[in-house]
Parts: sequence; C-alpha cells; structure tokens
Amino acid sequence: MIGPGEVALVVGGSRGIGRATALRLAESGYDIWLTYNSNHAAAGEVRSLIEAKGRACELFSFDVGNYEAVQAALAERVQVTAPYAVVFSAGIARDNLLVWMSREEWETVINTNLNGFYNVVHTVLFSMLSQKRGRIVLISSVSGQTGHAGQVNYSASKAGLIGAAKALAREVGRKNILVNVVSPGVIETEMTEDVPRDKVLPLIPQRRFGAPEEVASVVNFLCTDDPSYIHGQVIGVNGGLAI
Repeated sequence: MIGPGEVALVVGGSRGIGRATALRLAESGYDIWLTYNSNHAAAGEVRSLIEAKGRACELFSFDVGNYEAVQAALAERVQVTAPYAVVFSAGIARDNLLVWMSREEWETVINTNLNGFYNVVHTVLFSMLSQKRGRIVLISSVSGQTGHAGQVNYSASKAGLIGAAKALAREVGRKNILVNVVSPGVIETEMTEDVPRDKVLPLIPQRRFGAPEEVASVVNFLCTDDPSYIHGQVIGVNGGLAI
C-alpha cells in the first residue's frame, strides 16, 4: 500500500519507458517528481496526465550528466521531502563501432547513462537513509547483460548500472532500502525506431518488441511493499532475447 503523499522520483520521465513508469506509479498512488532535460512540451503532457489521475507532479528540468545542475535542482528539495522511490530511467544511445567511435560519442553516453546515476542517487541518498526506507530501481538494458556490436559505449554504461546497483544494495539493504535493476530488451520507443525489425525479431522468442508499459509494470511492482525480499537483482523484460 502506497501511503498518502509518498513521492516517486522518476529520472528521465518525459518519454518512453520513463513516461510509462511515471504514469504507472501515479496510478499506484505516488506523487511524482519528474525530471527531464529539455523537452518541456513532453514533460508538461505527462504532468497533465498524472494530475488527471488525481496525483501531484512536480517537474525538474536539468542535464542529468551535470552534477551541479542536479544539486541545484534537488539538494534542497530532498531535505524537505525524501522520495520513497527513485527510478533512474535516463539514457541515450550514440551507436557506432568502437574503431570509429569518437571520444564525444563515448563520453556523452557514459556521462548521461552512468554518471547521471551517481549525480542523482548521490544527491538524494542521504535523505532516504535518514528515513530508513525506500526503493531504488535502475533501468539497464539487455545490452548491458550480453553486449551488442556497435554499442560498446551503451553496453558499458548499462553494465555499469548493474554493477553499481549490486554494490549499492549491499550498502543500504540494512536501512530497508531495496535496490534492483530492470533490464529491458527491445522496447517500442523513439530509441528503437530505426532498429531493423527483419533482423531483430527472429532473435526474440516472442517475435515482437515490448511495450513501455510492460517495463513500467515491473518497475511499479518493485516500488511497492510486495517485493520485500527482492534485493540486488536484475529482472529482464525482453521477450526471451536474453535467457
């Protein structure tokens, strides 16, 4: 049961999996803190949908890879209200074979997908520890579990999230903060619009791409009281792409 006024911080919540997650958590009774980079229209639309469900939604616009910007947006806010759930869903891809990959392509992906995790969770964690309760869910990827040609930067960042979650789980479990990873496969979002279906679908036993809502339902479950003994785990939502 989600208590009245409980807050879920959804990082990267204006589109794709983050958007679906914010809406699903709102349906479960969470008020939402939704962070996004620059798409004000998309973030505003999500806020309207959340408010239509009877929940509050506060928007925070910043570059998740900029530690000072994250601190400026969240550090004082979490001293007043500690989020009960944190979902890190921010992520970008800059695909290229490593032999051709530029330093900018490498650093941009690592900075957003992995450094962004540190920037946000480091900022909010002390307030959660003070409350001695909470849920942290990181959105990784099947690419972080198995690797994918042309995605050395993306795979490295998503694998890094898995390692970080497992280590953090050992640090905070005694404080009743559960840390887990959800690892999607190929999901119908803007990031997969250019994926060649004729080549990818035969690799997926279910022969279809997943929906953002299917990932969001697993995240939502991990942010409730039900999975009280699931901690430090990686849960795949991939249609059998990685078994």
